[in-house]
Order: sequence, then structure tokens, then C-alpha cells
Amino acid sequence: MKIAVIGAGSWGTAIAAMLGERHEQVILWARSASFAAELNESRENSKYLPGRTLPPTVVVTADLTLVRDAELVVIATPSHALRAMVRQLSGHLSTQAVVVSATKGIELNTLKRMTEVIVDEIPAAAGRVAALSGPNHAEEVALRHPTATVVAAKSQKVAEYVQDAFMCEYFRVYTNPDLVGVELGGALKNIIALGAGISEGLGFGDNTKAALMTRGLAEIVRLGMAMGAQPLTFAGLAGIGDLMVTCSSRHSRNRRAGILLAQGKTVSEVIAATNMVVEGINATLAAYNLARRHKVEMPITEQTYQVLYEGKAPRAAVLELMTRGRTHEVEEVVIKSIGNWRI
Repeated sequence: MKIAVIGAGSWGTAIAAMLGERHEQVILWARSASFAAELNESRENSKYLPGRTLPPTVVVTADLTLVRDAELVVIATPSHALRAMVRQLSGHLSTQAVVVSATKGIELNTLKRMTEVIVDEIPAAAGRVAALSGPNHAEEVALRHPTATVVAAKSQKVAEYVQDAFMCEYFRVYTNPDLVGVELGGALKNIIALGAGISEGLGFGDNTKAALMTRGLAEIVRLGMAMGAQPLTFAGLAGIGDLMVTCSSRHSRNRRAGILLAQGKTVSEVIAATNMVVEGINATLAAYNLARRHKVEMPITEQTYQVLYEGKAPRAAVLELMTRGRTHEVEEVVIKSIGNWRI
């Protein structure tokens, strides 16, 4: 199998290195020809993923024509760049290629999930698109730490094809037919991770973070169900698994961004201080608009939006969350849905 990985950031590099251990031909596409030449020579992405050596089976290039006969194409670009990248890629894809989104996010202007964006630009690939999501920090995958993830696709055959391509002794892959839930879990947890970082930056402890994560999951489920996701998906790796790691890990960019916000940094200063994209910033705006579209209550997302886009003080946002009107922990609609869903 020939595989192409689009995007030579930390996650794309980790994926290419992992796949290169199992497959004989892996193309890693980088935007810059000079950067591609540097990676080919040094065999290490010192800018985004230092310490991980690329196997000899991985060839780095800035030439998209080299992906033409790839059977599996994995896209690992930032969410805001995905549409333009797929549009550029569309003329070079094999008509039978399986396309995997390894990008977690929601497109701001359309509020579409990443696989929806891919299908917009490559309609012929609609039956061969999948999403990869889960608690998968690139830094730990690069160290070959045992990791589990989920691949979702409308077609079980496509999901199992991707599962077989990725599965190895330290990277275990599960399949899930709930494409909506898997993608939303991966995008929305970044918002809660920003909140977790804010909580930590304000000096609050484990009680606060546990409450934030739990109630954050509740509003992720609420929006997910309104958009057609299955609630039990959010109890799995792409839901609570990814939420836990992103809210607590030292590798989490969104958590670190939240800490900086709590320390008084502006959004512009946070972005400038971060070497890589903080997906939660755009995801917050997208989720805020999705919640309004679907008439779903998302109080943590709303307060995070106000901190990011309206200049609200983080401590004031926490106070408003804590003094909201009383409510039940579990909504009746969630209980009914879980009870009626057939596993």
C-alpha cells in the first residue's frame, strides 16, 4: 500500500513515522520545499516533533503530484486550512483512494465538520471518507506509548480498511459508525480544555477541573444529539477519552492557552506565544454559533466565547457559571435517547 500524509506538523509527522514502520511507501507532504528537503536530510522534524526519527520508507515532499497513486490519503492540516488544502489536492487523488481526516475542528464560515468539507471539495470520494479521532497526542505516539483511537466512516468496509492500515503494537484502532459524534467529540473537547486551563491558571484545583470536564461533556453530548450523533459515542475514546487527555495533559496546546488567558494574556498574545495552532479558539466560535442554530444550551462554551471574543474576565466567567439557576444533572432527553438506542 502506498500512503500519503498531508501536513508535516507534529501530528502528520507522527502519523507518517508510525505508518512508515508498517508500510513500504509513505509520502509526507510539507508546504515548503525547503522544509521538505530539511526533513529528508535530517530525518527529524525538530520544529514540531523533535526526537522522532523518520523511517527510510517515509519520503517528504512539497510536490502534490507524488500522491497521485496513493491508496490511502491522511489529511492532518489545521482545520482553518483544510478546505483550501483539499481543493488543491483534489486533482491529484486516485479515483479509488480512501481519504482520512486526522484534523479536529469545525469550519468557521460553514459550521461543517471536516469530512463534510472534504466531500464538498471531492464529491466523488463521498463513500470513501473517514475520520480518525481520540486521545492521541503526537508526542506520545512518537514515543510509541500504547495509544487507542477511533476511526469513523459511514461504510464499515472503509472503516476497517483504515483500521487495518493503522493498527500496530502500540496504536490500537477501534471502528465506530457514528461519524458525526466522533468528529464533534474531537472538535468540542478543545473548548473545554481551554476552560480547564483557565481554571488551572486561576489557581483552582482538582474539584473545579473535574466539575468542568463533567459538565463540559454534558453540553458536548447535548449539541451532538441535536446534530444527529449517538450519545454513547461520547462515552468512548473520541468523547470522554479525548476530553480527559486534552484537559489534563502537559502536551495540550488548548490547556496551555487557557492558562495564559487566566494570567491576563490577550487572545492575540496567546496565539503569538504558541508554536502550533490552538484549535479551541476557532472551535469555540463555531460551537457558539452551532448552539444558537440548534437552540442548545452550552453554558461553558458561552462563557469561553465571552472570554475569547468579548473580553470578559476569566474569573467573572467562572462566577457566572457557578451562580446559574438550579437544574437537574441529567436531562430527560438524554436518558430517553440512551434507553432507546440499540447497541
